[in-house]
Amino acid sequence: MADTTSDVLVIGAGLHGLSTAFHLARRGIKVTVLEADYAGRHASGVNAGGVRTLGRHLAEIPLSLASREIWHNLPELLGDDASFVASGQLKLAESEAELAQCQMRVAELQANGFTHEVLIDRAEVFELLPTVAPHVVGGIWVADDGYAVPYRVVTAVRRAAQRLGVVVHEQTPALAITQKASRWHVSTPKGRFEADHLIVTAGAWAGRLAADIGEPVPTYPQGLMLMVTHRVAPFCKQVLGATGRALSFKQFDNGTVVIGGKLIGDLDFDTRHGEVDITRLITSALTVTDLFPHLKHLGINRAWAGIEAFTQDDLPVISHSLRASGLTYSFGYCGSGFQMSLGTGERVAQLVLGESSSIDLAAFAIDRFNLDSSILMASKEPSCNQSLESKPTSA
Repeated sequence: MADTTSDVLVIGAGLHGLSTAFHLARRGIKVTVLEADYAGRHASGVNAGGVRTLGRHLAEIPLSLASREIWHNLPELLGDDASFVASGQLKLAESEAELAQCQMRVAELQANGFTHEVLIDRAEVFELLPTVAPHVVGGIWVADDGYAVPYRVVTAVRRAAQRLGVVVHEQTPALAITQKASRWHVSTPKGRFEADHLIVTAGAWAGRLAADIGEPVPTYPQGLMLMVTHRVAPFCKQVLGATGRALSFKQFDNGTVVIGGKLIGDLDFDTRHGEVDITRLITSALTVTDLFPHLKHLGINRAWAGIEAFTQDDLPVISHSLRASGLTYSFGYCGSGFQMSLGTGERVAQLVLGESSSIDLAAFAIDRFNLDSSILMASKEPSCNQSLESKPTSA
């Protein structure tokens, strides 16, 4: 295969990579996306599909709210609603102490100018969700949150990007990355790709790529699990979470129930494979039956796991490189990147193109980590003779 050139190379065809490529292509930029597996194979395609602004870190809220606006306008943007349902999201409090936590949370957000999370009492919970167990005392409600089917979102964003000229190469891992003068070169089993700008959105493998380039970020992979039940009569329209225990819960129109909540499984990172740990799934199942006792005999249809990158401080890296020109990172979403992907893709595109934005990315900068001083002594703008070469990564 001959060398392939473009304006921008994106490594990773998850939602963050595809969304970034889409937003760049809307501005007339020629983009090529390289994917080691297939689009949406890991975090983007195997998550619970929650479109959640509720419970976000304060630093993430502006980006999350901007992304939610995009979700509510998907038909106009993509020509496809991508299965998004604006069901609302409800975080349940199961004791007075948990309700006090919810009250403190909402007060903190209001003090910072955010009003999207609303404290509700027991009566309001049961008006929204009459089937929940009677011990629930209140919670936090966000009316404009919702959910979507991950593979449909990945497919819709990919197709929209391809209609704008984005080229996606699957089964094309990055084996070596070099920068010569101001141009990036990525070697793959299918040949070498070149571009003026490189964007690393490789999920759990992005930290390895960053380290190989010379910017180690303290990330670690986790295998996140989900399970889906047999069909049951409709009883819940909202996406549910819990204040005192891990839970992500929703019922689809076909009657099946998807249960998650950052359930950590096992993984074999080198073979890119997440493993289900049934004993840990049991804990989550018990949470569900505590809240909905009528489900205690409901069978599990299947369970699965994907791999996601977590950072030391539970915030993603959305940042230009400190070491090299023409290099931008977007990774480490800690199991919560699905909802933010559409807005983040737009913001990363703006970052690459030098466009201004009201959304500040300072909290996500790569320089918040104590990177090796010998690495950081390298110039941010490599000279024309400088070469940044990675080790083989298969990312």
